[in-house]
Amino acid sequence: MFIRRESFKQFLKLYPVVSTIIGANFIIFILTIIPGFGDIVLYTGMSVNYLIGDGQWWRIVSSIFIHGGFMHVLFNMFSLFLFGPELEKIAGKARFLTIYLLAGIFGNVATFVTQDPSYASVGASGAIFGIFGAFGALVYYTRRTMPQLKQIIMPLIIIGVIMTFLSPNVNAASHLGGLATGFLLGLTYFSPKKIVSWRK
Repeated sequence: MFIRRESFKQFLKLYPVVSTIIGANFIIFILTIIPGFGDIVLYTGMSVNYLIGDGQWWRIVSSIFIHGGFMHVLFNMFSLFLFGPELEKIAGKARFLTIYLLAGIFGNVATFVTQDPSYASVGASGAIFGIFGAFGALVYYTRRTMPQLKQIIMPLIIIGVIMTFLSPNVNAASHLGGLATGFLLGLTYFSPKKIVSWRK
């Protein structure tokens, strides 16, 4: 399910939304490491609670595409590369994009609500957890017809949540907010009646 066997060209054709997001994140990361200019990109786009409170709401969205280091962007984009294509295939391009973006946005909203004004963060982790949440909703609907899906997805979600609280410098509010958002959207998108209507 999460093993990629496509060639690079096939991957781009089959999963255009995932491919575009991965490309955009790496391009933006490269911009952030350009001396001088990179600092402007980073500090203009990162999520900073007191600046958001002052009206700079774009940071809730822009920070989803900004990362704090090469390993940060590599880990998040590798996760998207592994888990995003299957969800894009199941949900469709538009639904996948809304899950990804809204999970990232509401993960940042959760951060704004629960953290102190000086709290700052960057990264796509909330959006990635939204993908896990959407898969969790799919598990809920297929728990009787596809029990093997539960055996794959639930350990991933549980390990992800545990690592959220064990790893240092992790934005737990963003992870949990993204997970919950993805799950709720998945419950809406993947209801059996709606899936039947997609296939008609």
